[in-house]
Amino acid sequence: MTELARMIASKKVSPVEVVRAHLDRIAALDGKLKSYITVLADAALAAARAAEAAVTSGGTLGPLHGVPVGLKDLYCTKGVRTTGGSKILADWVPEEDATVVARLVGAGAIVLGKLNMHEFAYGSEGLNPHYGTPWNPWDAKTHRVCGGSSSGSGASVAAGICPGALGSDTGGSIRIPSSLCGLSGIKPTYGRVSRAGVLPLAWSMDHVGPMCRSAADCALMLAPMAGYDPRDPTTSVLPVADYAAALTGQLKGLRVGILRSFFLEGAAPAQRAAVDAAAKALAGQGASIEDVDLKTVNLAPAASHAVLAPEAYAYHEEWLKTRASEYGADVRERLRVGAFVTGAEYVKGQRLRTLLKNEVDAALAKLDVLLAPTTPIEATAVGQNEVRIGDQSLPVRASLIRFTRPFNLTGHPAASVPCGFTAEGLPTGVQIVGRPFDEATVLRVADAYQRLTDWHTRRPLAAA
Repeated sequence: MTELARMIASKKVSPVEVVRAHLDRIAALDGKLKSYITVLADAALAAARAAEAAVTSGGTLGPLHGVPVGLKDLYCTKGVRTTGGSKILADWVPEEDATVVARLVGAGAIVLGKLNMHEFAYGSEGLNPHYGTPWNPWDAKTHRVCGGSSSGSGASVAAGICPGALGSDTGGSIRIPSSLCGLSGIKPTYGRVSRAGVLPLAWSMDHVGPMCRSAADCALMLAPMAGYDPRDPTTSVLPVADYAAALTGQLKGLRVGILRSFFLEGAAPAQRAAVDAAAKALAGQGASIEDVDLKTVNLAPAASHAVLAPEAYAYHEEWLKTRASEYGADVRERLRVGAFVTGAEYVKGQRLRTLLKNEVDAALAKLDVLLAPTTPIEATAVGQNEVRIGDQSLPVRASLIRFTRPFNLTGHPAASVPCGFTAEGLPTGVQIVGRPFDEATVLRVADAYQRLTDWHTRRPLAAA
């Protein structure tokens, strides 16, 4: 995205050429990938022609002028259907854009289309029985999951049919597909980016953020999205940092904590080795490394269920009573469980998340960032329900969200960037967690690591 923006501004390539190239790739590849629900070819080309005219006339250009983006299909788009990946909203057309959509378009971005997802964002695998389950492009022979719920965002950016995309993250839905698809993605601090016009999963845990090829691209895309929005009372009035200026490449004096217990020790060998190697790379540039143990993190699964399940049920209660048969079976049953969480359990869940947040804050009072695997496993085959980690057989879904959802509970900013590949050639990611509203340091560390490595530059052969 950063390179495209420079090339468009300097007239080395036209927005029309860029959009046409992406539409051609969508036509060639997405029949198999199933990453888009709605492709906005005519509207994108019309926006590209207007963007080209602005370049030619010497007008003022936004930071994303002429750069295509994709939107996970839970972002409201005026005059364009927004399905939430569900049959229930198959024909729903919003009357206004989500705030972040309006801000991206205001910065010059061109919307290519609406991207596939796990229905109503309630699943870590990225499955969809209504619009087809996206295919992870890193394996052309086996239909592997992209990670959820932002599976279409993961597949499209990895396959080069979209330079950058919006995901959303309630238990890991930006970071999980970023890890499994070899991308860079960031979940900003809770309240950093508006959720107005975004279909909710759980109000107190939902986050909006970008999924791109590089940390620099994430910084470019996040900047116009971030900041207070009167339409979303949870957004912060704190000023937004200059994310691009933060990408200095400097790591000297950086204090890094490795989350070894629960996180690193609970990952498969390939993921564990890759994160250890990433820590050594940071240390080689002057960062100090120490182990950190979060004692309350074992409570995260119970706390997350106690909070997320009833919040999700509250949003879907009426449809569950009147249109239950239209949900996919997995999401319908998951939503129904929320009806059985008591008020006392919900309050206890909120108290547990406060304990965890306080412990993460205490660790980050002495450190700049925390490091952990993003996921303990690589992308599994669609339909595979169990995975082996060491001598244990564990559920795939619970494994995928194990390392990400603690930071939805706490609200801290957390990025995932590629840090290696398994023996089968499947990508794996390292998670970088920062202090509240310090996305700038998270992105600085991610970008500096990417200046030392080439993991983020590799492309799947299936999409070549």
